[in-house]
Amino acid sequence: MQPNVVLRSMPDIAKEAEPAIAGALDWVGMDEIAMPVRLVGADESVVQSAARVAAYVNLKQADVRGIHMSRLYLHVDKTLSAEPLTPCSLRRLLRDFLDSHGELSDRAMVRVAFDQLLRRPALKSDNSGWKSYPVAITAILEHGQFALEMQVDVVYSSTCPCSAALARQLIQERFATDFARAKPLDYDAVVAWLGSEQGICATPHSQRSIARVRVKLAPSFGFPIAELIDAIEGALKTPVQSAVKREDEQAFALLNGSNLMFCEDAARRVHNALADDERIVDFWIRAAHLESLHAHDAVAVATKGVEGGYASA
Repeated sequence: MQPNVVLRSMPDIAKEAEPAIAGALDWVGMDEIAMPVRLVGADESVVQSAARVAAYVNLKQADVRGIHMSRLYLHVDKTLSAEPLTPCSLRRLLRDFLDSHGELSDRAMVRVAFDQLLRRPALKSDNSGWKSYPVAITAILEHGQFALEMQVDVVYSSTCPCSAALARQLIQERFATDFARAKPLDYDAVVAWLGSEQGICATPHSQRSIARVRVKLAPSFGFPIAELIDAIEGALKTPVQSAVKREDEQAFALLNGSNLMFCEDAARRVHNALADDERIVDFWIRAAHLESLHAHDAVAVATKGVEGGYASA
């Protein structure tokens, strides 16, 4: 004979208890949710990546203790597990956030961060390799208005123009020392000198650098991740490489020598590359050169300059 089972209703403190201190909250939710994300590539293939998701709504009722976080999680899981990431799917997800919170919220936000893997060819050899680009897509639904932002990080090499000029001066001085003005130059001796450490006695400093670019997208377009990365790398000319043989390294040295740039130059190059893209409503660029000479970074920030858009700070 089965014992009598007493069904109990579990307490819901967030719903039943009033806050000790009342007040509306701008955002409440969860961050670093582990979730798969499916992306449609340029060739229409679907690739799945591991993502970290943030899900938030506001809490506009000051006398309510908290929101329903489990509902946010379940909506995220249902949407991202079922279909590829698109502006339409994110808008529906945010609508689900608000519908599940009734009168508690009128603003919703989701951010999906992941690493985009792209196969890149070597500069000279027949090899290729994978490069990873951190990407974050943020969508906000507020008072019926839907806004999309995409952020990408692109790593590149930067060679300092000032350091290059100082190195050239030292090489000139060494040449004047090693080859007397009054004597005729020996072609073979000069060629050998140019290929020696004694001759090229100074080199400019270069460093790994990061272009972080945030763009506000027109909702009618998809997520042009690869296209945006290509535009940034094409403007900077010296993206870091994956598969590298000696001929690739030499080609990279030539690219660096042909594209000397301060962080100001890098920011302007990217600005010029994105200014006329109709998919981009606004953009914010941060070019950071992780100095090999200094212990600090050199940074330049630029925006598109849209009224009411990104601030330059």
